[in-house]
Amino acid sequence: MTKKAFITGLTGQDGSYLAELLLDKGYEVHGVVRRASTPNVERLAHLSTALHPAGSGLHLHYGDLTESSRLMALLQQIRPDEVYHLAAQTDVRASFDQPEFTGDITGMGTTRILEAIRLIDLECRFYQASSSEMFGASPPPQNEDTAFWPRSPYGAAKTYAYWVARNYREAHGMFVANGIMFNHESPRRGKAFVTRKITHAVARIKAGYDTELYLGNLEAVRDWGYAKEYVEAMWLMLQADEPSDYVIATGTAHTVRDFAEQAFGHVGLDWQRYVRFDERYLRPTEVDSLIGDASKAAVELGWKPKTLVPELASLMVEEDLKSVLAQRS
Repeated sequence: MTKKAFITGLTGQDGSYLAELLLDKGYEVHGVVRRASTPNVERLAHLSTALHPAGSGLHLHYGDLTESSRLMALLQQIRPDEVYHLAAQTDVRASFDQPEFTGDITGMGTTRILEAIRLIDLECRFYQASSSEMFGASPPPQNEDTAFWPRSPYGAAKTYAYWVARNYREAHGMFVANGIMFNHESPRRGKAFVTRKITHAVARIKAGYDTELYLGNLEAVRDWGYAKEYVEAMWLMLQADEPSDYVIATGTAHTVRDFAEQAFGHVGLDWQRYVRFDERYLRPTEVDSLIGDASKAAVELGWKPKTLVPELASLMVEEDLKSVLAQRS
């Protein structure tokens, strides 16, 4: 029988890649979409038939993480075999300005969907999208045994969601897996995130539209991987014999400065001529260094990263260049 998957955060970067992966594997995929005056399905546009009733196995449903009754109704109606909970308020800097909203969506949203699954007695496997931001100030490299020390409302909300997921696994015997994802990027990353902000700016500067790029902390160290590869790890976690928690990362360290240098260098530009500092992009409490140790995922899931920062930055710049030049023509 065809497996059914239910994805929150379907229209985001990870949701779109995960939907592709599951459709390729023959799943019937259902995703939650927030109703808005402007449709937010750009990342799914290449699956155009999926946006119509006679589509390709991808089904969109209106819903929101603040509405428990709607989540319960959808899960009762669909009865999915696997639930991938990706939706959240994901902007770390914005979480300082909207801490209550971030806690409600990113933290309590996880409780709502897990409780809905429990109340309707749904037999399914559940994936919780956890974050390296939970580690915060804990020194690298960070693995599954590293203490959490979040440095933002976002990190704190994700830490709450992680422990709630663990509790539902241990208290109710549910198959719940936490994927502690380190930073993962792609051409589908939102332009507010620093990597995509850089590559989009590089494309516009190269095309002659812009002359400057404003960034905050250039010395922040991150472990950046390719989102398309990371969603495969999500799927693998729900195929395991027993549920567990896994760090997903490349184990490599690069500063924001490194990423900018690589991205500008791909088109033959010197980043120092264009990058400017803007203190408005600094966080009240910074996270200096996040570098993941994904040894457990390699041993138990057989997952290893293939794309590292040099190739990742280049492929993102190339896609942004295509988009910018297409708009010109």
